[in-house]
Formats: sequence, structure tokens, C-alpha cells
Amino acid sequence: LTEAFKKAKQIQQDAQKLQDELECMEIEGKSDDEMVKVWINGNQLPLKVQVNESILDSDKETIEKNFLQAIQKAHESSTTTMKERMNDLTGGLNLNLPGLDNNDP
Repeated sequence: LTEAFKKAKQIQQDAQKLQDELECMEIEGKSDDEMVKVWINGNQLPLKVQVNESILDSDKETIEKNFLQAIQKAHESSTTTMKERMNDLTGGLNLNLPGLDNNDP
């Protein structure tokens, strides 16, 4: 039983370290034509946006599509990174943590 508590405490400490690492990450997502780039951290917090000036000549729908693509790609990369790091941390244990289900859409 003592060993289980030690393991749980270690996982808790490692989880805090991972949380700090995710906070410091900058994960890039860009639109298909690379006119819009966004960066978010490993916790999906938006950090910055970069826009190619030539996109300003595009229509509203094109600009919106580009922003959405960039955000979606950054979010996908960030959540994938978070899931991989959590899996490494837990050694593949299935903890059924909310938001980390591999069956999420």
C-alpha cells in the first residue's frame, strides 16, 4: 500500500511538471495557404497570431476560413501533444480523464 502511495505522489509531481511544460510550449498552426498562423500553448491557450498582409485583399469568407484552419490545426497539434505526454506520464494507464478520451471527436 505504501508503494502505491509513493507511485501516486510521483505521478502527481510529474503531472505538475508536465502542466508547467505544456504552459511553456508554443505550438503553431497555419492555414493551408499559410496566410494565417496562430500559436497556442500545450494547454490550448492562444498566444499569438501572424497574418500575411496579402490576405487583406481577400474576401471576408476566405479570411475567416484561413483563421479557422490555423486555429484547428494548432488545437489538434496541441491536444495530440498533451495526450502523448499524459500517456508517457501515466505509462499507458487508462485513467479516463475528462478531455483526454481517445474517442473524442
